[in-house]
Amino acid sequence: MNQDETNKFGFYMAVSAAVVTAVTFVIAVFTPPISGPFCRGNCVEYPYTDVLSRFPRDYIWMVPAILLTLIYLGLWAAVHRYAAAEKKIFSLVGLCLAAVTTAILSVDYFLQLSVIQPSLARGEFDGISLLTQYNPHGVFVVLEEIGYLLMSLSFLAVAPVFSNKNRLDRSIRWILVSGLVLTVGSLIVISVVYGINREYLFEVAAISINWIVLIVVSILLSRLFRRSLKTTSN
Repeated sequence: MNQDETNKFGFYMAVSAAVVTAVTFVIAVFTPPISGPFCRGNCVEYPYTDVLSRFPRDYIWMVPAILLTLIYLGLWAAVHRYAAAEKKIFSLVGLCLAAVTTAILSVDYFLQLSVIQPSLARGEFDGISLLTQYNPHGVFVVLEEIGYLLMSLSFLAVAPVFSNKNRLDRSIRWILVSGLVLTVGSLIVISVVYGINREYLFEVAAISINWIVLIVVSILLSRLFRRSLKTTSN
């Protein structure tokens, strides 16, 4: 793949990342949790087995979320190709973190779609309470927490790639760094205030921070790749 093809691929990945992340965010906002600290009525309680009527409504956002992680991985691959030779060590670390993030989150979401609902429909309840998304301190939430922590680390890893003095590079770099700072900061604050009773508060904070950063950075990266494409075409 030559530089012109890399710029085209990066541009399309960036635009796709911004659009798919925004769509996923909107769908998730309109399907709030019906358990845990954000639930305000008709809440689902342990063992979280009376939720068949919530399918597919509460699970729709996971479909674009899986696509989102794959596009994000493709975008970071484009960033790695774009990076100057002396900066590729940073972009490679970011790409590796993106691959791990994609694996964790896509498996986590696909498990909910392909294991939890069929098991509930057949009355197979063993172990479901620990795995289901409705458990505010279950495996699903914890996997999202580590997934989005790793995503924010991937933001920091690729930030040095954008070391030029122009305004666009500076904006991309500092927004990427702020993603990790805000994510780790929210984990510290929530853990200090709530301890082991933080439920999914950090999960929601981490998702919101990372998705907002990904939307904004993707828009800026689309401009960067388009600019680079014009430069190589001339």
